[in-house]
Amino acid sequence: MTNLTPTTEPSIGDAPDQLAAVAGALGEKPRSALRAMLPTLTPWLVTGLTLIGLIALFGIVGPFFVQDPTVIRNIGLTAPSADHIMGTTQTGQDVFAQLAYATRGSLEIGLLVGVLATILSAFFGILGAYIGGFADEAFSLFSNVFLVIPGLPLVIVISGFVPPKQRGLWTIAVVLAITGWAASSRVLRAQTLSIRNRDYVNAARVSGERSFRVIAVEILPNLLPVLASQFVFAVIAAILAEAGLAFLGLGASNSSTLGTMLFYAQNGFALPLGAWWWFIPPGLIIALFGTGLSLINFSIDEIINPRLKNARLYRKRNKTALRNEAARLTSAARTGKTQRSAS
Repeated sequence: MTNLTPTTEPSIGDAPDQLAAVAGALGEKPRSALRAMLPTLTPWLVTGLTLIGLIALFGIVGPFFVQDPTVIRNIGLTAPSADHIMGTTQTGQDVFAQLAYATRGSLEIGLLVGVLATILSAFFGILGAYIGGFADEAFSLFSNVFLVIPGLPLVIVISGFVPPKQRGLWTIAVVLAITGWAASSRVLRAQTLSIRNRDYVNAARVSGERSFRVIAVEILPNLLPVLASQFVFAVIAAILAEAGLAFLGLGASNSSTLGTMLFYAQNGFALPLGAWWWFIPPGLIIALFGTGLSLINFSIDEIINPRLKNARLYRKRNKTALRNEAARLTSAARTGKTQRSAS
């Protein structure tokens, strides 16, 4: 049998060709280059998309159907009931209403940080590597400086210097994006250095195409899986970092997030008082959201590294072969038994 496992380290541009070769060996119809750059619908991907979809739907639609989360009542720390399905806080505020608004706030911060960090990493990683020379060296030095700076202490220091009245969602998002783009930039730089010397990129240069068009048409499409993976990771890191900042009292002061819910629950002694309905729901939302994004990231990894998908396709083929062989042996045994009974 032909060995289709790559003998050299694969790169993003080789993924469609390798996956087409495996599909041909398994007797499947080769997929187009565009389809090969999309994740395969696996149980992990379906589970991840389901979790993210439900949480996003709750955060987007939920605030329109819940009570006012700021209303104070004289029923502090009430357990879940028909009137308050997730109980109340120490000041009688509805936890379910707070959870809906807090989920929306955390999703907004995660999305903002993901977009900003991806743009920064793409600018310093792709543009510098394509131009080369002094620009590449300067961008690499700038990225290395941010890499060696401890991320969490820097975020705490920057957030601490921002006045509480000015510490909104955008401020927290910018701070987290500034401190979280450097590692992704190094990965994009390495991939761009590998792609920029390929024949189709050189042909575009020789034909007189502008640098911007070469990057946008020839290089960027091959980096989309890496960018998608980095975006997903940036969203996860942003939500966790914001929750940590809010728990320390450095979160968005004029907005509600899952981190601020945990902060107020800790200040209200929810754990010593046994008010589990106050701190478990926001923590569970963070955990489920991170799990869903991680499962999606696993599917994207199969595009970045074709070996992962090749191994899964080989396992699928072997399982199919074993089932077919078992069915054949069972059928042969039944046929032999029938012939002996007839004789």
